Amino acid sequence: MVKMSLDPVQVMSGKVKELKVSSSSNGDTRGSWEEKEEFDQSQLSPSAKPKPVTGRRARKVEGGVFFPKPENAVTVAVSSRVLFRTEREQKVFEQKGVEEYLRYQIEHENEPFAPGPAFPFVKALEAVNTRLRELYPQSEELFDIVLVTYNHAHVGIRLINTINYHNLFIERFCMTGGSSPIGYLKAWHTDLYLSADAEKVREALAEGIAAATMFMPEKLTEVSESQLRVAFDGDAVLFSDESERIFKAHGLDKFFEHERENEDTLLDHGPLKGFLEALGKLQKKFYAKGQRLDCPIRTYLVTARSAASSGIRALKTLRAWGLEIDEALFLAGAPKGPMLEKIRPHIYFDDQMFHVEGAAEMGTVAAHVPYGVAQKCNTAQKTSVGK
Repeated sequence: MVKMSLDPVQVMSGKVKELKVSSSSNGDTRGSWEEKEEFDQSQLSPSAKPKPVTGRRARKVEGGVFFPKPENAVTVAVSSRVLFRTEREQKVFEQKGVEEYLRYQIEHENEPFAPGPAFPFVKALEAVNTRLRELYPQSEELFDIVLVTYNHAHVGIRLINTINYHNLFIERFCMTGGSSPIGYLKAWHTDLYLSADAEKVREALAEGIAAATMFMPEKLTEVSESQLRVAFDGDAVLFSDESERIFKAHGLDKFFEHERENEDTLLDHGPLKGFLEALGKLQKKFYAKGQRLDCPIRTYLVTARSAASSGIRALKTLRAWGLEIDEALFLAGAPKGPMLEKIRPHIYFDDQMFHVEGAAEMGTVAAHVPYGVAQKCNTAQKTSVGK
């Protein structure tokens, strides 16, 4: 079992390793790691200037530059600490305080941050947007990415330089200067919030916002650059923790009995149902253009449920909700890591740290959803998380 790091965006072995993103022969992104005790940004060139930005900004329409209204878009809020690697800066803050931290950031503002665990996911969102714009030039139904950070505005220049360097399409910033971002997330109509701060993730969930704490695996599996792949656990993620409570309290036999008796009773929704709905809404835009088999979004249900004895209730619930899941894997308690290694999702959501760790062991970027009865077990072996 992998021991969790003190900082969830550090590698799960407790050491920081640098991610280099390069293209493989088939056009997918390959993450290769160099083991280092301390993150070294020197390979990015200390004097590096942002790359010229060409063709990445919002599409032009009559009347000027177009950006979707937050209420029309699928808004994904991503913290700077999961989008980029900021371990060195975090150490400066922890060891020398906020003033030295701000001074350090200003002195290094022309040095772009390296990609973090959410980086391939965000790039995949942008790839989907490109396809959507081709099919629906005037539509506002796109992924809209908001960079959320506790940082002071002084750090904004370095973040903007980094975004330009990596040619990312991120125009919306939320820099709170140490204040909680949760109220802003609601104002942005956020559909998903990804952060390194487990406490803020719990606050977001309590406000009804889909949220998860991201973790960086020790190794990184190659993922597609052209198709967004998102994998979900079932209970306490897409569904409520009703059935999981039965299992925790009364055991497996009682769980199976409960599921058989309630086969035609829909499960209540879980914290990430809304995000799956948002993905499904965008998928249908491709289906409407005859691109079901070439859709750049693919979704997966990866659950410990057994197919015949308890899986049918999950499938009937999804059908009643009007949601299509592209692939469903009922593992009957088998480890999820090997299956996720084959799927190669950009992100996998689970409510149990055991499965998050197992996914990370196999190279999957996993995100913990701190929701439901399983958190009582997680709390007993709770990982300390940096702010």
